[in-house]
Amino acid sequence: MQRIQIITLGCSKNVVDSEHLLAQLPQSDFEIMPEDYTAKVDYLLLNTCGFILDAKQESIDAIMQAVARKAAGDVGKLYVFGCLSQRYSSELPAEIPEVDAWFGARDILPIVRALGVKPKAELESRRYFNGASYAYLKISEGCDRRCSYCAIPYIRGAHRSVPIETLVDEAKFLASKGVKELILIAQDTTYYGLDIYHKRRLADLLEALSKIERIEWIRIHYSYPEGFPEDVLEQMKTNPKICKYLDIPLQHISDKVLSNMHRGVDGAWTRNLIKRLRAEVPGIVLRTTVIVGHPGEGEEEFSELLDFAREARFERLGAFQYSEEEGTWGAKNLKDNVPQEVKQKRYDALMTLQAGISQAFNQGRVGTTERVLVDSVLDDKLIARSRYESPEVDGEIIVSTPPGTNLQSLVGQFVDVKITAATDYDLLATLL
Repeated sequence: MQRIQIITLGCSKNVVDSEHLLAQLPQSDFEIMPEDYTAKVDYLLLNTCGFILDAKQESIDAIMQAVARKAAGDVGKLYVFGCLSQRYSSELPAEIPEVDAWFGARDILPIVRALGVKPKAELESRRYFNGASYAYLKISEGCDRRCSYCAIPYIRGAHRSVPIETLVDEAKFLASKGVKELILIAQDTTYYGLDIYHKRRLADLLEALSKIERIEWIRIHYSYPEGFPEDVLEQMKTNPKICKYLDIPLQHISDKVLSNMHRGVDGAWTRNLIKRLRAEVPGIVLRTTVIVGHPGEGEEEFSELLDFAREARFERLGAFQYSEEEGTWGAKNLKDNVPQEVKQKRYDALMTLQAGISQAFNQGRVGTTERVLVDSVLDDKLIARSRYESPEVDGEIIVSTPPGTNLQSLVGQFVDVKITAATDYDLLATLL
């Protein structure tokens, strides 16, 4: 039996790719070692990210660490794949010759062949081994949008939906492994179905997934605002398994900046969308991301962004500082003319504002009873989430329990808690 280790960097979409790859390997021939394993392996597979500068640097650092392990005799073959190797396929092999083979972002089956395994026809199964009560379900790959700052379409290619029947089968498998929450991900979840069904079918997918036994929560991430399908809101209102939670990256509110970004919407349209979401789905929790320091963002445009954040009061908001990405329309046609210190200052101001908004939202929940899903145990506390918190990107609910409680038996279970205190992003609670 050969020992194989796969290290996954970047976003949740890469996690799904790694699990699809591992499902192709015969369990009788390969022993999968955990990511933090440091002893000898026959194969080390590194799934990289190449989205923005920090992610690219993290991937390069990980490759060099793997090269050092190989030089020390702890790695037999080193294969690198994913977004970074896709994006820089012509440069990396010459610069880092110690890597045995480079593969692109969609090259799972070629990797399997390189491992000496005859691949299955389709990537319809996953090896799910982390034991979490939630799992990401990648409903499509690639993107047909052409946002001026984004390199994803050049890395991942055109939008390609996974058929509903395939996703239902995959979700049933995940449910059989103890998964209770599905988090739908893609480069653009609202575009789902247009390529294979010739219409948006995210709502149909939600309905089909909600019929699976043992799946209790379904959460939507990465929804593009333009062309948002209204029937998804109906599912949120009427289907008890669909969380009233939406991740919808808006990126900005200024007409000038949105135009430079090629987002396809303006500020008035964006404001109306937020009002419509809150009116159609009372109690919805909205997560968004924005970019500060994009070309064209002066003090007036940034002030408008701050005013919008105060007005919209997103329960969750994250921000990125603009970094010019080679190959994109923006890098070729727009000058990155906002100094780094100004970007940092704007970022700090926005996140300080958001911290107060988030704390006010959390404070309003103190004294309420909520149903939560327990993810883990830390010291003598349960770490849990409600429908309003997505894993890895939002805060947590830290639950105190009576003496003698078998904490480990509650991991992966739903329990009722009373919220007792709030911080900017986390909540404290007691087990009922």
